Amino acid sequence: MSVTNYKATSISSKIQEISLRHHIIFWSLYFIFNTFRWGSYFDDYLYSLKTNLIGFPIHMTLSYLNVYVFMPNFIFKKKYLTYIILLVLSLFTMLLVKFNLTYYLVSENVWPEGTEVISKLTLNYSIDMMIGELYVITFVTAIKITMDWLKEHKRVTDLEKTQLETELLFLRTQISPHFFFNTLNNIYSLSLENSKKTPKIILKLSELMRYFLYETKKSKQTLEKEIISIQNYLDLERIRFDNNLEVNMTISGDISNKKIAPMLLLSFIENAFKHGANKNIGKTKIDIDFLIKDDFLYFTISNPIPTTTTQKQHEEKTTGGIGLENVKKRLALGYQKKEYNLNIEQKNNLFIVALKIKLK
Repeated sequence: MSVTNYKATSISSKIQEISLRHHIIFWSLYFIFNTFRWGSYFDDYLYSLKTNLIGFPIHMTLSYLNVYVFMPNFIFKKKYLTYIILLVLSLFTMLLVKFNLTYYLVSENVWPEGTEVISKLTLNYSIDMMIGELYVITFVTAIKITMDWLKEHKRVTDLEKTQLETELLFLRTQISPHFFFNTLNNIYSLSLENSKKTPKIILKLSELMRYFLYETKKSKQTLEKEIISIQNYLDLERIRFDNNLEVNMTISGDISNKKIAPMLLLSFIENAFKHGANKNIGKTKIDIDFLIKDDFLYFTISNPIPTTTTQKQHEEKTTGGIGLENVKKRLALGYQKKEYNLNIEQKNNLFIVALKIKLK
């Protein structure tokens, strides 16, 4: 997924993203509802139709004026007094227009639902009409703000997802250069010795490179392919260390149709060789165990701690170097807390990593 630049837009421009069709449907349904509502109240549907034909253009004008002009230019700029003054003036103007249109086009009794028959502006009539318009304005504005919030929430969610995917991709790419650098150094050393192992190690490396380049782009990869990549990695290390390395790998449970974050477990393998086999003199034993149970993978790897390790180096390994910190970040970004548990400890002169992780 590519990261695209996002330019913030005001709420007034966002509402334009709603199509004209949505506006027409909303006001049409509102008009029909209001016509039948007041028609039933007055028991005069023709009168209700006429008054709504006058009232709804006024409703729409005030609502859009508030949405497009007043709020963006005054509320959002904290010019509250100006906003209130303009809103009151617009309501008063609406009042005059509605009164005269109703009086001359519909009925001289402009307020049949009122307590008395009136044919001129009164305080009670004015307050009632203005409150009614405020109700419509508030209703429409609330819908607009809710839709804008949903759009903004989706934008932020998409942006966070993009950032998450970018960071996860970056963390994954940190593994490959480190591994390839070490392996190429090994190939160089073998080539100087004219070793017969050179073609085999190049072939294994090409298989790993193919996997890293073409099969780790998704957020999840099959556990089978991950284990195969680990086996290829171990084959490379066996060629390098020859008889000085003993690796015991056991797999228990069904690994088919199970998925895990790509190249996640390989970091633990790399760490075991970096701080175990590379620094040991003599034969090194590394134990790797895969146990699949109840949709969880119980992964354990242990390697010996070199006797020459200083206290400072030991503390760095126990807390986790760059590789293990990378894994911790990837776990935190790619999984929920309840979906994994990582334990790193030193026991009986062994460095032990135990990971319980949910398989998708």
